[in-house]
Amino acid sequence: MTRKRGQLHHENFRLEHQHATVNEQADTLRHVFSHLVGIVFHLSPLSFAIVNLKPILPGHVLVSPRRVVPRLSDLSHDEVVDLFLTVQKVGRMIERVYKASSLNIAMQDGADAGQSVPHVHTHIIPRKVADLDNRGGSDAIYGMLEGDEGDVGEHLEERKRKRPQFPKVDESTRHSRSEQEMAEEAEMLAREMEPSRL
Repeated sequence: MTRKRGQLHHENFRLEHQHATVNEQADTLRHVFSHLVGIVFHLSPLSFAIVNLKPILPGHVLVSPRRVVPRLSDLSHDEVVDLFLTVQKVGRMIERVYKASSLNIAMQDGADAGQSVPHVHTHIIPRKVADLDNRGGSDAIYGMLEGDEGDVGEHLEERKRKRPQFPKVDESTRHSRSEQEMAEEAEMLAREMEPSRL
């Protein structure tokens, strides 16, 4: 039997994660992504969901694959399926919890598409009627995602720069949230992800 290039790696990856408990997987994630501690609110076999440091609108969260890859095309079939089933599940919960009537689900796949962190991530943003009328209407969300407001990488770097210093005041319309605020939202959303609520 011949294997396609990379297939064995994906099979080994899948086997590793089938036998690991959620706690072991969470510990691995915490080690690899130490900046995510306290903000992960949902884990699936191959993906995780986190609250956002600078949400564009209340309830703006991110879903990413556990394996760090820069592009959607780098994910295995199982990872893509798990990612989008997780996006669907988290999206339903976000829409309910934030009393939204719609969602923006967006992915910037590559640097030229505006991706600021070389790790696949999907934005889930709850929407309501007229929520961005003061910014030019519903489509303003796309400019916000592509501009400074949607620059996840810059927000993480800004957070690192601020740690050893006194925090600077962010004069923009979006303010960095504290680790405690993000942890509290993550805990609330984790409770909302319980099977009895879905």
